[in-house]
Amino acid sequence: MEPHTVTTEALPPLALLRLLQLVSPALPIGAFNFSQGMEYAIDAGWVRDEAGARDWMLGLMRHGVGTMDLPMLARLHDAWRADDTDTARALSARLIASRETLELREEDRHLGRSLARVLAGIGVAGADSWVRSDAATFAAMFALAAVRSDVPRSATCVGYLWAWCENQAIAAVKLLPLGQSAGQRVLETLRLAIPGICEAALRMDEDDIGSATPGLCIASCHHENQYTRLFRY
Repeated sequence: MEPHTVTTEALPPLALLRLLQLVSPALPIGAFNFSQGMEYAIDAGWVRDEAGARDWMLGLMRHGVGTMDLPMLARLHDAWRADDTDTARALSARLIASRETLELREEDRHLGRSLARVLAGIGVAGADSWVRSDAATFAAMFALAAVRSDVPRSATCVGYLWAWCENQAIAAVKLLPLGQSAGQRVLETLRLAIPGICEAALRMDEDDIGSATPGLCIASCHHENQYTRLFRY
């Protein structure tokens, strides 16, 4: 794979607005229902405070999202840019297969189908066939929307990772005795880590794609049967 770097060039206004739309917490796909294992991690005492939440998120960014989701997102972006729907579908199915628990698979399908429904509703070409697809993932639909609006691959990765960070920070604020200012301090740490994680993902060879997040797997397994919880998954 050819080297790529995270660009800082200004996006055209419509491309920038599409990226802002995709990363907005107001995007109606139900992302607020999911904590990605954080709810159990907090219930079990693995995450107790601001520092614990920050370290949990950084770990998942560096050893999960950054080494699985982002390199796959980059390849999905390439597939959509080439109008190669078959490859995009295969990559998305591979991403679903990489999810270690039923809960994580269902979360990705839910977000993918929901985003496909939103995109189809606003006229994004190619989204309608994914609304009921078992291979739908959030990354596949995010990449589709980015390509259709001429958002470059590097900016797509940055936006995707920021959306993940913001959703995790919102979950932490809801679940911990963590104020809004503390949540912003956590986000600031994550923000500074995003460019390096994205650049590494864009350079990643095929054989290096994967995740090493056993804590997330354990938390997700336990969360499926957690007695009381705020989050669906």
